[in-house]
Amino acid sequence: MKKLLLFLVFITLSTTFQTVHAQDRAQVLEEVPFDYMTRNPIYDYTESQLSNTDSIPDFQSKENPLKITGTVYKSDGVTPAQDVIVFIYQADETGMYDVNYDRQKKYVKHRGWVKTDANGSYTFYTFIPGSYPHSKELRLIHPTIKEEGKEAYGLPSFVFDDDPYLTKMCRKKLAKKNLDIILKTEKMGDMYVANKDIVLKENAELFK
Repeated sequence: MKKLLLFLVFITLSTTFQTVHAQDRAQVLEEVPFDYMTRNPIYDYTESQLSNTDSIPDFQSKENPLKITGTVYKSDGVTPAQDVIVFIYQADETGMYDVNYDRQKKYVKHRGWVKTDANGSYTFYTFIPGSYPHSKELRLIHPTIKEEGKEAYGLPSFVFDDDPYLTKMCRKKLAKKNLDIILKTEKMGDMYVANKDIVLKENAELFK
């Protein structure tokens, strides 16, 4: 009789474990969108991440913390754009991209998302990235924009005004193309601060 009871308890526990395990697997499958592996990383946020302020991982421990703040405007350059998602990613202070994995998908560790408020304002707390080792490449921060009701599109990467590799020739090319992507940083206490307003493009396809 005892053996029978033990057997029944074992069967019940095994069945319960398998059911729960199957439910967990099903839940995970439901949570992962079908295009997760191929879609733009701007879509890989959770609702809890979407405020008009975000902090890039490790920014507080970096030697040169940076606050980027500004306003996103509609294409007229005057009207603040609400509910625009701005996504950035960047290299670390050595110029290398720290790559991690989430459900087998690669992503750059130093990244973040914001969603503009009613005034179109946003703020990132990040750090000044480095140049790729043994190169003369510029220090870059890569932004992507997602307007409400439109597909996401990339913007030209932000560069730094005090970057020794931002030559006069580079500046002339940027000016000729009318690209306002230079971050001018000011040291305020223990942090650098840069203001970067963004004007949305009428034809977003140009930047996809």
